[in-house]
Amino acid sequence: MEPPTSSRLNSRKRRKDGSGPNGATELDGIPLKMSRRSLGLREPAPFSDEVEIDYSKPYIRVTYEEAMRGTPLDRPVRVYADGIFDLFHSGHARALMQAKNLFPNTYLIVGVCSDELTHNFKGFTVMNENERYDAVQHCRYVDEVVRNAPWTLTPEFLAEHRIDFVAHDDIPYSSAGSDDVYKHIKEAGMFAPTQRTEGISTSDIITRIVRDYDVYARRNLQRGYTAKELNVSFINEKKYHLQERVDKVKKRVKDVEEKSKEFVQKVEEKSIDLIQKWEEKSREFIGNFLEMFGPEGALKHMLKEGKGRMLQAISPKQSPSSSPTHDRSPSPSFRWPFSTKTPPSSPANRSRNESAVTYDISEDEED
Repeated sequence: MEPPTSSRLNSRKRRKDGSGPNGATELDGIPLKMSRRSLGLREPAPFSDEVEIDYSKPYIRVTYEEAMRGTPLDRPVRVYADGIFDLFHSGHARALMQAKNLFPNTYLIVGVCSDELTHNFKGFTVMNENERYDAVQHCRYVDEVVRNAPWTLTPEFLAEHRIDFVAHDDIPYSSAGSDDVYKHIKEAGMFAPTQRTEGISTSDIITRIVRDYDVYARRNLQRGYTAKELNVSFINEKKYHLQERVDKVKKRVKDVEEKSKEFVQKVEEKSIDLIQKWEEKSREFIGNFLEMFGPEGALKHMLKEGKGRMLQAISPKQSPSSSPTHDRSPSPSFRWPFSTKTPPSSPANRSRNESAVTYDISEDEED
């Protein structure tokens, strides 16, 4: 019993000594659990004009190597990412997530351009600036939001917000008469590249809306929006209502077709079952009929037996010749009820009666 006990103790010791899940270590090739640096946020990120900055300390940028090694908790690497963030989607969130995870200790500042700058340099937006500010505020990776961010980053702006690195995708961004607005940031060694999320962008979403404009206009009209709110003309409004009615009729016809198909299918299944049952019953009926009325059926045997019994009943048995003959006893005389007179008798009986009477009279005379 001792060896099993010792093996159990050794296994328990190995489990306790292991620092990873299920007693695993770094040598086992199983990654250890990472400690969570931050818990879920309960409030949106603050705006930059609401955050107090201690300007008493000098602004000294950290190098890329120092940022990768990790900085003290009270001196996080301040990373800046800017954009329009119109129709905030998962591509925006992924870019901000990459910026937040560039270094072990990162404080992410996000700049959002105003409507005026955006409409002048890029074009009209779907969401206004306040809606875009609010959308970025509620992204979990953002620590601070800069409203009315500049289109081109100046040294004064970088120094005011004490920015160490600027995060953006590495594709040259041509705008405001420049081939790349981040060229001077890259030359200063402050650029930290991120990767774009393929397959989704604000332009793609707007393209889908424009492509399916009629569908969305009809849907919103059905939900209660007016044609004026949707900037739809009177003719188009009537056209959308007519299309909506036609679609409803088509849907009803389709539903009726599907129901009729289901009904026909059920009828076919039931008819098949009825035919199968009818075939089984017909086979059973034919078998019973042949068993009763066939050439070797039960009816033939019954008729044979009945015929034999009838013949036996009709033909009496012949008595043997040696048996003595017995006189047949006279049948008893029948007397009429409630009458003292004797019934009329046959001539033979009458002669017998007369002889009996004469005989009786002679006896009386003798007496």
